[in-house]
Amino acid sequence: MTVYHFIGIKGSGMSALAQILNDMKYDVQGSDVDKVFFTQKPLEKKGIPIYSFKKENIEVGQTLIASPAYNSTNAEIQAAAEKDVPVHFYPHFLGEFIQKFTSIAVTGSHGKTSTTGLLSHVLGEARPTSYLIGDGTGKGRENSEYFVFEACEYRRHFLNYHPDYAIMTNIDFDHPDYFKDVEDVFHAFQQMAMQVKKAIIACGDDSHLQGINAQVPVVYYGFNEDNDFYAKDVRSDDLGTHFDVYVRNSLYGSFTIPGYGSHHVLNALSVISICHYEDIEIETVQEQLKTFGGVKRRFTEKKLGNQILIDDYAHHPTEISATIESAQKKYPSKEVVAIFQPHTFSRTKAFLDDFAQSLLEADRVYLCDIFSSAREKDGKLSIEDLQEKIPQSSLIQEESIEKLQKHSDAVLIFMGAGDVQKFQTAYEKTMVTK
Repeated sequence: MTVYHFIGIKGSGMSALAQILNDMKYDVQGSDVDKVFFTQKPLEKKGIPIYSFKKENIEVGQTLIASPAYNSTNAEIQAAAEKDVPVHFYPHFLGEFIQKFTSIAVTGSHGKTSTTGLLSHVLGEARPTSYLIGDGTGKGRENSEYFVFEACEYRRHFLNYHPDYAIMTNIDFDHPDYFKDVEDVFHAFQQMAMQVKKAIIACGDDSHLQGINAQVPVVYYGFNEDNDFYAKDVRSDDLGTHFDVYVRNSLYGSFTIPGYGSHHVLNALSVISICHYEDIEIETVQEQLKTFGGVKRRFTEKKLGNQILIDDYAHHPTEISATIESAQKKYPSKEVVAIFQPHTFSRTKAFLDDFAQSLLEADRVYLCDIFSSAREKDGKLSIEDLQEKIPQSSLIQEESIEKLQKHSDAVLIFMGAGDVQKFQTAYEKTMVTK
């Protein structure tokens, strides 16, 4: 049996796929840089060997899976070329691998990680299911019937996939370093839609998704009663959010989810829709929706005294608004404080006004320096450009993080796709020594 060697195994998708193959009893190993990432913890827990990059790791007979982040400058990819060992890049390998199952791609500009996690949680209880989530979580089951996976639109990576089903949560302008505008994003999703083999489950409240054309049925969900599946009588209490679901104007059932905010209801609707389409028992769907614990870095809560600390991946204005809305609905009596670290200069520049508008929804705002990605090292703007547009904002650094203590009865939301967690860690240390 071949050894599956992952070049760049600590990447979130790579780590998840390695876990899946390992769970399916394949021989798995990988290599990466020596820096510690949270994605390596589950690999280590499963006993998957992780090596430093070096040519000696490559042997004839291995199946090589490489992260798209690496190219011919990588020592192992060079060694593969020298030894004539084929290299399968992650999106291409995954595209072939999913053909063994009834595959469900979850895509969209926002909400795909949470929705993938939720669908995996619900469907996995009903049928043998393997899944790959963009937060680095992967689980494989031998003899799986379904394969649920997150499909990213960035650089049109999802065009490597021809899934049986696709859930499309929304279309929005993001990744301005690659996409020209929202029409460019729409065109990518339209291309993806033409590759789906059985049906598309799309949010009908999204005007762009209303324009999707496909060669398979498009089933719409949302709050609007024109949708095939729609939610009514939405209400919240200490247990979560409750709502009724109608299928083409007929009451289907009542559901409860632990999350708060309209985006959580929409995520649940997409899962309910595809489970209905695949004849999954409603009782299983209802019970599993109640017990979903969330995914990594998506409204991850911690209580510290009278404060609630939330770690969230929100890095786009739409996501920031949704996260703040969730906090306000779950903790209506508390002050909501946003601690935001913009991710990439290109995104900050493109959405400067939109970031300001979304952050204004919080009671108080603290801004961290812009986090630059590997794709860019500097920019012509600074965090002060964003601060000028938000009257109730202040700049904050790790060294001055203790100022958050004055918000003694508040929800502190640490948001961003960079390393904003270090600010939360630094703050927690000030509370311990207080």
